[in-house]
Amino acid sequence: MVRGFKLVNEKGQEISMMDIENYCLLTEPQGLGFSYEAEYERLGYTFIQKARRIEQGQMPVTINFMNYDKYRKLIDFIEDSEKLKLVYKLPYRNKEKEYFRDVDINILTKTEIQTNKVMSESATIDFLSLWYEEKTLTYNLDNAEDDIIRWDFEWDSKFSDYDVSNINLINEGHVQAPILIEVDGRVVNPRFELWVEGVKYQTVPINATIEEYEKLIYGTKEADFYIRKQNTDGTLEDLFKDGVISIENDNVIRIPKRKSCELRLLADTEIQKAKITMFVYYIAV
Repeated sequence: MVRGFKLVNEKGQEISMMDIENYCLLTEPQGLGFSYEAEYERLGYTFIQKARRIEQGQMPVTINFMNYDKYRKLIDFIEDSEKLKLVYKLPYRNKEKEYFRDVDINILTKTEIQTNKVMSESATIDFLSLWYEEKTLTYNLDNAEDDIIRWDFEWDSKFSDYDVSNINLINEGHVQAPILIEVDGRVVNPRFELWVEGVKYQTVPINATIEEYEKLIYGTKEADFYIRKQNTDGTLEDLFKDGVISIENDNVIRIPKRKSCELRLLADTEIQKAKITMFVYYIAV
């Protein structure tokens, strides 16, 4: 097993950066660790930390191409994408794991094919987020089969019968974990509760009816918080407005790190279908 890289855009399209025959080959990656910017105040012979901030980080790399067509293919992919994620596959001792990082590619040189028949170019990948995993649980109460509850990883969860709207989880990351909740209609006046160490910490009530074939979408990433309704034609309607939610309320649920948490999905009607994703962030992996 070897580590590997690929790029994925917002449409789910991807391009391998480990396949020089068909795409390209990324080599000599740097900047995969981390660095902090710190400020200190001197008190006699002691230095007291006043501030500590993670720096943005960059990843200088070399990208190798077999011909100009493959170079153009990468350029077209970048320019046709609105958002890019770098996927980093790591071969740990027991299994492989994939991590994501939101990125921009702002520098990519172009020279010429060398005598070894390879064009090797310098590139700089700017990091826009920390590394993260997407840990997802889906359930469907319309079907009574044994396999209606599906995980893409091990949740620290306990279920009784079909009471799957109460989800116990622990964020093993290095910072608070944002979530994405998708609830299929029909559902009336849904609300989300976060319980931390057995104490109710936060409630987000949504005064709305999501009809059949519509969907409620609630996301709490930094700089990308939203509460939306997806209509039957696929269009999105913003629900972050007075009358639907309380603007004064703390409506942004994020899972604290290293604590026993319970996420409860409630409504005036039974929730039949839902998908919950926790984004677990790491300073370095």
